[in-house]
Amino acid sequence: MQLILASGSPRRKELLSLFGVPFIVRAADIDETMDQNKAPFDEVARVSRLKALAVPREEDDLVIAADTIVVCGGRVLGKPHSREEAIAMLESLSGRDHQVMTGCTVARGERIETFTEVTDLHFRPLSEAEIARYVDSGEPMDKAGAYGIQGGAALFCERIVGDYYNVMGLPLCRLGQVLRKIAPEIMEDTQ
Repeated sequence: MQLILASGSPRRKELLSLFGVPFIVRAADIDETMDQNKAPFDEVARVSRLKALAVPREEDDLVIAADTIVVCGGRVLGKPHSREEAIAMLESLSGRDHQVMTGCTVARGERIETFTEVTDLHFRPLSEAEIARYVDSGEPMDKAGAYGIQGGAALFCERIVGDYYNVMGLPLCRLGQVLRKIAPEIMEDTQ
């Protein structure tokens, strides 16, 4: 049995390594477009499932896939495609509540379990200058919602309710519970 992370995200790789279990990375190459007419909660789960099923694996291999989005005022904020889009996203989050949703799928053989973890956050009001400085750092450009909570955006977040690691892209607590059900033998040394 091999543990496979179906993601090229360096943050997910770092977080999965906290389990202390060897794994390999096989990034899934799929269309991650979400249906805007469907609930983001369901769509992020669907995309994670597609990722898990897209990577080559043997029957007994264990695949973990995830997809993370930011939702503010009912609008999904993905990864920004330009400096202007990153600024607009951060302006929309300034002084407001929002949610980070990560769809996560664990697949082994015919057994597939998918869930969505939700974390609530509140950003303090942000000035134009600090938004511009943060965007110019380059950090927001590969992150949903144009921010990384583990980086410079830690200075923006006044309140967080839920799994901090979910905001980074992998809900570790719930993932660990699912792994204990689907692959207890790899989790016995992590307790």
